[in-house]
Amino acid sequence: MVSVALHTADALAGVGASIHNAVAHSAVARDLVLAAGTTDWDNLKPTMITAFWTTLWMVGWTILLGGLFGLIIGVLLYASRSSGVLANKPLYWTLNILVNIIRPIPFIILIAAAGPLTKAVMGTTIGTEAATFVMVIAATFAVARIVEQNLVSVDPGVVEAARAMGASPLKILWSVVIREALGPLILGYTFIFIAIVDMSAMAGYIGGGGLGDFAITYGYRAFDWNVTLVATVIIIVLVQFAQLIGNTLARLVMRR
Repeated sequence: MVSVALHTADALAGVGASIHNAVAHSAVARDLVLAAGTTDWDNLKPTMITAFWTTLWMVGWTILLGGLFGLIIGVLLYASRSSGVLANKPLYWTLNILVNIIRPIPFIILIAAAGPLTKAVMGTTIGTEAATFVMVIAATFAVARIVEQNLVSVDPGVVEAARAMGASPLKILWSVVIREALGPLILGYTFIFIAIVDMSAMAGYIGGGGLGDFAITYGYRAFDWNVTLVATVIIIVLVQFAQLIGNTLARLVMRR
């Protein structure tokens, strides 16, 4: 009887411990839920504003440098084709292969793959400047292909007419081809701008700063879905504003 009583006491003690642990775990879960619903915006607001301007800084430099380098490569791809105004088969195939290799790489993988190059050029692989460097690389080759595709769509008859009038290759490219494709190019750059905003959000994984880093650090990792939601809404508004401007400019250009 004594043995049975001891076993019963041990069993009851085990049940009591299990109940205590369950209550403790539920209390922790409750605290996490309550914490997620009470966002300290007074302290987070300055950080969020800084993150917003950091995103604009990264996106601005990327669209400026990547857009310029991509435009140059895209024009060279178009001009060096076998039927181009500056036909050069070795140059075309070199640039074409380079674009085909780099452009399809997902940005998050490109960040890791370009680590040694980023370290050599920027001196670090983390931070806003390092993330922007990789973003410029990705944007350059994406822009190059979009520029080439839009220039190829220009009516060859227009180019031949300019050639017949004695226009130089550079004048044909600048005054004829690019002007004819200006509307689609604006839409293409708008698309790239939105893609760069996406890149800036992913750059948060390497401490790149910006709204992506803000959402990950103060939202996802802190179990505060309000922060994540607000950061997402800001990005959506930014993208919609850029798309509106791009569509308006393209429409104005194509009406001329």
